[in-house]
Amino acid sequence: MRNNTLRIMICSAFITFLIGCSTTNRTTQSTRTAVEQLLISESVIRSLPKKSNEPLPIPSGSRVSLNTSGLTPDQALLQEILTGWLGQQGYLIQKDKKNATYRIDVIASAIGTEENGTFIGLPPIHSQIIPFSLPELAFYRSENQTGYVKFNMNFFEVLTGKFVGSSPNFLANSYYNNYTVLLLLSFSSTNLVSPPQLGFFRSRPQNTGNTESEEKSFLDWW
Repeated sequence: MRNNTLRIMICSAFITFLIGCSTTNRTTQSTRTAVEQLLISESVIRSLPKKSNEPLPIPSGSRVSLNTSGLTPDQALLQEILTGWLGQQGYLIQKDKKNATYRIDVIASAIGTEENGTFIGLPPIHSQIIPFSLPELAFYRSENQTGYVKFNMNFFEVLTGKFVGSSPNFLANSYYNNYTVLLLLSFSSTNLVSPPQLGFFRSRPQNTGNTESEEKSFLDWW
């Protein structure tokens, strides 16, 4: 009898513990999470080699203007990063198109993120019969996010409108994956530089230094 009572008490305590182990996570206070923004921006940076293996069809040192087309507002970010990269390749970026010798039309085929996940466990239980609800019990959960960018450039003479040539496709991706194992053990894997760390045990101060920092800056990718 005592053994049965002890078992009931242990089971009740375990259920109570599980009920109190739910976690509330507000994904973002902005339009996009910081992770999603990094997935897009770092994908763009990774797509641009430090030195182009295939030379562009116009000579280095040319005065150029940029025009970017795409299906999302992220094309503005692509144009700004691409402006810096072209400047590093020796091209002279002209804000006034009248001063340019060549026009570069940037065609953004895709800029964005994809997300998928895997869940093994018990979903949340809400019942009118029992006076309490059970949270999700995840024996294994993965939440995978991928940033992806693909674009190319077309080159035209400004004065004549003559088509000069096209660049090869520039493409790259980045990833940020979260995992939960055995209800409470969670960890992440990513190739992002200095992603935000959520939670008391994983959070840490971010290094805002420059030359002594081990973290890579945007220019390090070039």
